Amino acid sequence: MHIVIKTLLVCLTCAVALSSIALADVYKYRDARGRIHLTDRPMNGMQLLKRYKIATGRSTRSPVTAGAAMRQMFKRRDELQPLIRHAAAESQLRPALIHAVVRAESAYRTDAVSSKGAVGLMQLMPATAERYGVDDRRDPAQNLRGGTQYLRDLLVMFDNDLQLALAAYNAGENAVIRYGRTIPPFQETQGYVRKVIQFYHAAGGDKLAAR
Repeated sequence: MHIVIKTLLVCLTCAVALSSIALADVYKYRDARGRIHLTDRPMNGMQLLKRYKIATGRSTRSPVTAGAAMRQMFKRRDELQPLIRHAAAESQLRPALIHAVVRAESAYRTDAVSSKGAVGLMQLMPATAERYGVDDRRDPAQNLRGGTQYLRDLLVMFDNDLQLALAAYNAGENAVIRYGRTIPPFQETQGYVRKVIQFYHAAGGDKLAAR
């Protein structure tokens, strides 16, 4: 197992070194069975052991540990505090809930883009952005306004049931309705709901999502 891991790291490092402009993140995880996984994409439901940032060129960079990544995330969070407070007041949602969703969706990165085309702090899809009048999904103020209004509407739709509203934010309201107004049996959605609620409590939230 150790030989395989070392080989993968060497291969990844060499592959990146062949390019003069490439920059790669490598994540090291341990699953429930104790097996080690190396991947270039973040994974849910596994223990993150370390994150490596492999840079090309003549200079080298130190690996970015999980602790350093968290500090960077909290710095971005602090910079966005005024915008999140404003969005919370406009949408009549608790700031802790918005923080939880933003952390889960983008780790407070305004330039975050998903493989499905969601963009920005609250990962708005084009149709959602258009519905709520968001012209620039990368603009933090617009993204927060559209995302919080959508989340507020979902809470109204599902009688202020926070878990169902979060499930609908992840999988779409039609999926929640299709499964009898329950959390859809999708691993990603179920994990997302648990994660956001965990972040919500950590940010000082309670069972009430709206003011």
